[in-house]
Amino acid sequence: MHFALTSEQSQIQALAQEFARDEILPLAVQADRTAQFPLQIHRQALELGLLNTSLPSHLGGPGLGALELVLITEALCHACLGIGTALCINALASEPLLLAGTPEQQKKYLGRLTDGAMASFALTEPAAGSDVAGIRSRAQRVSGGYSLSGSKIWISNASLAEFLIIFAKTDPDQGHKGMTAFIVPANAPGLSIGLPLSKLGQKAAPTNEVFMDQVFVPDAQRLGAEGSGFKLAMQVFDRSRPMVAAFGVGLTQRCLDEALGYARQRHSMGSPILEHQAIAHKLAEMRVRLESSRLLCYQSASLLDAGKSNTLEAAMAKLHASDSAMWAASETIQVMGGMGYSTEYPAEKLFRDAKVLQIYEGTSEIQKNIIARAMR
Repeated sequence: MHFALTSEQSQIQALAQEFARDEILPLAVQADRTAQFPLQIHRQALELGLLNTSLPSHLGGPGLGALELVLITEALCHACLGIGTALCINALASEPLLLAGTPEQQKKYLGRLTDGAMASFALTEPAAGSDVAGIRSRAQRVSGGYSLSGSKIWISNASLAEFLIIFAKTDPDQGHKGMTAFIVPANAPGLSIGLPLSKLGQKAAPTNEVFMDQVFVPDAQRLGAEGSGFKLAMQVFDRSRPMVAAFGVGLTQRCLDEALGYARQRHSMGSPILEHQAIAHKLAEMRVRLESSRLLCYQSASLLDAGKSNTLEAAMAKLHASDSAMWAASETIQVMGGMGYSTEYPAEKLFRDAKVLQIYEGTSEIQKNIIARAMR
């Protein structure tokens, strides 16, 4: 497949790259050290039209496709994976509403995103990560709606969100068929957000626990039919995994840029280390893994834009891009030697930021399960 960008796509890509270089990159180190997301970056990206790109025009968005989203995502995450991730969470949280929301729900909640609001996608629980069907949060029927109780963990942007898409069991006896999704305002009585969780990497992206103590949610804020939550979550992942793959592509490109730049200027035994075969081979393989990750990522996004199933391709893209990013980050430290281990250089941050790519949005092992099932 050939992915020649249109003139408009090239302009979007260039705009995102310029914004990432001029606005995100200078803040990356400080944001990582303080574990604080710079809110002004969100406002600036919003004003430039780099956020909420999948929203249709009648909801205030530009109605762009999945390929445009991954082009933007790749550029943002090249500068800082933590900041880039936080900027992209609205794209994840908006997908359930785009897929299953009523016109009234879409207008009420997605319209807020174009006005500057942030949202969150709350699925993972302490005892239910890869086993999505194993969530224990309960949504009990009450007069006029539901009462939600339970807890979530590792919820990105929960502390910044105006509303959350929360998944809970309306019928625990039905397993995955008993799961339902709800739109829950962050200020709903009984809903509380925990302190930011301490993490290895992506520290600029706030991640929290979410607690629900008999949170009332009216019928009008249920997403889709009762029992449709699991299917909805799987549909969302097919649409979000190309974006997460782009996280890995952006970071791998940054690794190659940093490792290649260092290898050109660092001399050993009378010549730049780039001329040593051991180093050159690392960089060559990094380039191959980068380009293959990028092609898989673009392919999975292009299938979405064509209205075709991309479950297999999204899994392959997410698997290859996340594993390649982790490998590339490790090899970047190796190329830079002691300097790569120092906090004065970006390599150690790239290494810390990369690891979770193999875990969230479905672990690498889960992606292999999806790929294996497709071959049966």
